Parts: sequence; structure tokens; C-alpha cells
Amino acid sequence: MSSFLTHHRRRILVTMAFLSLFMAGLCGQLGYLMIFRSEHYSTMADDLHERERTIKAARGEIVDRNGTVIASNRTVCTVSVVHNQVEEPEAVIRMLSGELELPEAEVRKKVEKRSSREIIKTNVDKADGDRIRSHGFAGVKVDEDYKRYYPYDSLASRVLGFTGADNQGIIGLEVMYEKYLKGRDGKILTLSDAKGVEVENAAEERLEPVAGNTLTVSLDVNIQKYAEQAAYQVMERKGARAVSVIVMNPQNGEIYAMVNAPEFHLNAPFSLAEGDGAASGKEKQDLLNAMWRNRCINDTYEPGSTFKIITAAAGLEAGVVSLEDRFSCPGFRIVEDRKIRCHKVGGHGGETFLQGAMNSCNPVFIDVGQRLGAERFYDYFQQFGLLGKTGIDLPGEAATIMHKKENMGLVELATVSFGQSFQITPIQLVTTASSIINGGNRITPHFAIKAESRDGSLVREFTYPVRENVVSEETSRTMRHILEQVVASGSEEKRPPRKSFPGAGKSISLLFWALPRLTIPRSLPSSPLTNRWGSTTAEPSQPRSLPTFLRTSFLILGFCLEMKRSVQPCVVLSALSGQEELGVCPMKIRTENKEMVFSH
Repeated sequence: MSSFLTHHRRRILVTMAFLSLFMAGLCGQLGYLMIFRSEHYSTMADDLHERERTIKAARGEIVDRNGTVIASNRTVCTVSVVHNQVEEPEAVIRMLSGELELPEAEVRKKVEKRSSREIIKTNVDKADGDRIRSHGFAGVKVDEDYKRYYPYDSLASRVLGFTGADNQGIIGLEVMYEKYLKGRDGKILTLSDAKGVEVENAAEERLEPVAGNTLTVSLDVNIQKYAEQAAYQVMERKGARAVSVIVMNPQNGEIYAMVNAPEFHLNAPFSLAEGDGAASGKEKQDLLNAMWRNRCINDTYEPGSTFKIITAAAGLEAGVVSLEDRFSCPGFRIVEDRKIRCHKVGGHGGETFLQGAMNSCNPVFIDVGQRLGAERFYDYFQQFGLLGKTGIDLPGEAATIMHKKENMGLVELATVSFGQSFQITPIQLVTTASSIINGGNRITPHFAIKAESRDGSLVREFTYPVRENVVSEETSRTMRHILEQVVASGSEEKRPPRKSFPGAGKSISLLFWALPRLTIPRSLPSSPLTNRWGSTTAEPSQPRSLPTFLRTSFLILGFCLEMKRSVQPCVVLSALSGQEELGVCPMKIRTENKEMVFSH
């Protein structure tokens, strides 16, 4: 009997010990949850009882160098429904369908969907949103939002870019500086019961949004307008398919204008041009991608005679040529088995290197290229930065397409010397030419200057790399002299009279000149083109009208110099007509009261 009781006592003790350990474990776990995990479970409880609605932050504005707003925001509304709070579903469906002009079946599907919040439509005009709010239906939420708005619509469209449905940048500066322009969204938190119905008279918590930063860019709205106006004149009068213009300060790389005509409408970026509206699917996307393409940085082309600036600079820097070196131009050069002609069929005869540059004489530059040799010429390409990218603050910059050094024979060397048989981007040409005439500093072309918060405090001032001694100061000074002489007394016999403001330039089809005030040409030459060489077809119809263009691939590049000899902006313009590239330069440029006034 005693042993039996002892056995049962042992079992009771074991059971009690087990239960005690179990209870101690439960208490320990409960204590851990209450003390160490309390914040986590409190947050979960709040999430269960709170309904969260987002307050969209205003995207930062983009302003030009003078403070003119070129990208802003408009107040719109987002209409949504909370299923558990809707008391009159049929009336809500009819009202939303009518006010938002949506199919009733589409609205019904969203209203009857069991979710915490279902968005019916975004980017609703504020007037329509206020009208929907005034109906006072339970469960219908109208929240204010922002939609990107461009006051000048198509102005610099491929530079600025645009935003998507969620106000995120898609192309251009909008996507490049997304982290500065995008604000931080706010929230509205309301209490609800287990069924998801808002608790009446409960306090509402509001976390205010933080607006994005204001981005100041180097564009000048007035210069951009003039450049676009001139580009469209070229398109209309010459039947061009597309025209591109770049206006840049070669001293620091700030871009004052970049035109890609025809521009598209930034306030309706997904609307195709007239005639392409029937496209759909992949075809439509391809057309949109082509419409959004920035030809100044995304496309390459043969620069033609404007590249002679680089050849001349390389020859002078290497010491293989001087201004007084004599050359003979019979109208062609024989290179191996090729006969490469000059634009002047009868030739220029005997001439100095300076005269050859003024005459845009191909044989002279072929000779300079031969003196340099392929290896040394290629080294100067690298030194000038031609074989890389410029680093411009826009996405999708294309690289130079150049012969490999080992594949550059005498014929390739000859054609490269005057800008053919290879391809570069317009922005690469204007940047490289700038580095040659600004004292030898390889600048980085750019748009962004600074980012500021809404209260005006500086967030960041953007700086860009500069590589010095691309060419010597002596070579740079000599090149400026050559380009001035091209304008002052070059091969073009007919040009507008030039007053005291000096200019300099190099192009196939026209030279650069400066006038004492801004003038926009009123007429273009209407006579048909019979000569494909620009240096002999450049013929202004009036002193203030523009020269004509040639039917070969080329780019116009010009510089203006202040009276104190400091270099001012470069201009590049090219145009496409069918499969041919055309070009013309219809504005004039000068500096006035420290502000740039341009024509090209």
C-alpha cells in the first residue's frame, strides 16, 4: 500500500513540475510579447483599425536660368471607393459612371470589389472632383493629387521630358533628376471598426507631404523660342523632315537651347503626330520612341567640313602645319586609287593654310591629315575626347563611330580629315569644338545648375568635370583667329554686312556673322539648289536673311566672340529631309548686358 501511494505521489509531482514549467514558459512568452514586442503588435493593431489614404506630394518645378517656370503642376483629383463604407452602391455606380464618363460595368466591378480601397480614376479635373465630392455619398473618396503641367507645352520637349501616371519621370531631365524633383508623399489615417467602417467623430491623423525640389537649368526660354521658330521656318520653307539646334556656352558647357523640331506636346506625350494615330501595339510604341528621341544626343552623323576645325587644331598642335604653309589645290587629290575632289571643281590654286581654311579646301586638309599620320591623328581624337561620350546630363547619349586605328589606311585618313567616313553626335561636335576655342578646356555640356527646396534653401549646386590642356592656349588662340578670318573674308562672296561686333565660324554651307542686335530673317532663298557644295551655295537673299543649304550631310557650327575676345556661345544646326541631311543657320548671336541674345 505504501509503495502504491509513493508511486502516485511521484506521478503527481512530475505532473505538477511539468505544469509549472509550462506555465513559466507561457508567462515568459507573454512577458516577452508585452515588453519586447509591444511596439510591433501595437503597429499591427493600428494597421487593422486604420484606413490609409495617400496625399501625393507636389513634384518640384523646373525653371530656366532666368527663373521662368517651364515645368510645374496642376491640381487634379483621385476618385476611389471603400467597399465596406458604401451605403448606396447603385446610386454610387450611376453617379461615378456619369460624372467620370466611364462604362457602368467598369465602375460596378470596382465598386463591388471587396478591398480596403479601390481607385476608380486618377487625374480627374479638380472641378469634376469637387462636383463628385458635393454629392456626399458614403464610401466615395476624392483626394487631391498633382499632374505635371508644362506651360509652354512643346518647348524643349525632348530636353525636359515628361512624367508617367504616377508622376515619375520618363525621359529627359524629368527622369535624370528624379530624386531631386520627386517629393515625399503624405498620408491621411482614419479609424475604422472590424468591418472596415470609419468610426464616427474619430480623430483623423494627417502626415503632410513634402514637395520636391526646384531644379534650375541653363535653358533660356527666349533663346529656345527663337531657335525653335527658326527651325520651323527651315522645315516649312525647305521641306525638311526634322531640324536640330544646339546653343551652348563653350566656356562652361551650359546649354541655352536645344531644339529637335518637330517637337511633341509635353502635356499629351502619348498622342502621336497626325497620320500615325491609327497605329497600335508595338508599332505605336516604336513611333512614340521615335517621337521622343533626342537627335542632338541619341543620333550620330557625318560632320562634314565642320570637322576641319578638329583637323586644323590637331595639325597646329602637332606642329605639322603653320598659317603660312603653302599648298596647291588643283581641285582634287589622288589618294591611292581614289580621286577625292574639292568643292571648287577648278581648284583654289596656290594658297596658304589660313587661306585653305577660309576656302574650306578639302585637298589642304587631306594634306594636313597625311602629315599627321593615322596613329598621331588617332591620338588627337583621344586627346580631344572624340572617342568617348560628352557626359551630358541627359539619358541615352550615343558614342562616336570611328575606324579602328589599325584599319585606318590612307584613304580613310584622307576622308576623316574633312569629316567623312565616320560619325559623331551633334553634342560631341559642339563640345569638342568648344574645347578647341575656349583656351583648351574640355568642358562637360549640361543643363542642371542647382536644386533648391521650396523654402529657397540650397540642396545642391551641380558641378561638372573640366579637363584642361586639351590644346595649348597658343593653338586655341590661333584657331580663334582662323575662324574669325573665315567670317571676315572667307570664300563666301555674298554675306550680310558685318558691323563692329566680331564673329567667327566654320561650316560647309555658311559662315557665322554678328549683327548689333537680334534679327530674325524674314525670307529664305527660293532659288533651286544646283550646287551641292555649301561654300559656294551660301548666298543670303537679303542682308538679314539666311543663306541656303546643301544637299549633303553636314552640321553648322558657329561661334561668337565678344569685343574683349572672350568666347561666347556655339551654335549647331542640322536638318533632315528624306534620306538626305540638310542644314541652315537662320539666327544671329551676340551678348548684350551679360544676357545672351541669339540668332543662328
